[in-house]
Amino acid sequence: MSQQKKKLSNASLARRLALISVAMFGFGFAMWPLYNVFCDLTGLGGRGVKIAEGADGVGGSDRQVRIRFDATVNSSLPWDFEAVDKAMTVTLGEMSEAMYMAANPTDKPLAGHAIFNVTPPEASLYFVKTECFCFTQQVLQAKEAREMPVYYFIQPDLPASIKEITLSYTFYPDKKANLALTESAGK
Repeated sequence: MSQQKKKLSNASLARRLALISVAMFGFGFAMWPLYNVFCDLTGLGGRGVKIAEGADGVGGSDRQVRIRFDATVNSSLPWDFEAVDKAMTVTLGEMSEAMYMAANPTDKPLAGHAIFNVTPPEASLYFVKTECFCFTQQVLQAKEAREMPVYYFIQPDLPASIKEITLSYTFYPDKKANLALTESAGK
């Protein structure tokens, strides 16, 4: 192989590797939104049902189920976040409220978004949230603490084998919003 062909071959390989690297970065960046769309469309991943605000449940059942509430924060978001009530018993079809508390103990405003999960996974098809802090980005100012309610009901046709449901939230930093908050605070 001549020296010139070898240089062309190396340059071609470098371009291909660079293109693959850019594509992998783009795919990694798009994973979170794509995962949310996939879960919303398929009902998989423990994603509950979301309906219009103002719904007040459907009634029609006297069966009860225990709901447990879990709260975690990704290690790169320095917030405190917890469920006010760790568990409650609710009647199927009746509107219920759960309260979470979030606090930003830092000296700067921070933005985050919550991802929820319902377990067991089959219960996610019957868990209906009408109002939730997870629907929108949350910004907590420096030293701010805020109650974050969730209004929900469990559809009465929940399978009888499900006696307990866990609603879990994890807060993640919104890196784009936090960058904008930092830049605007520096002006």
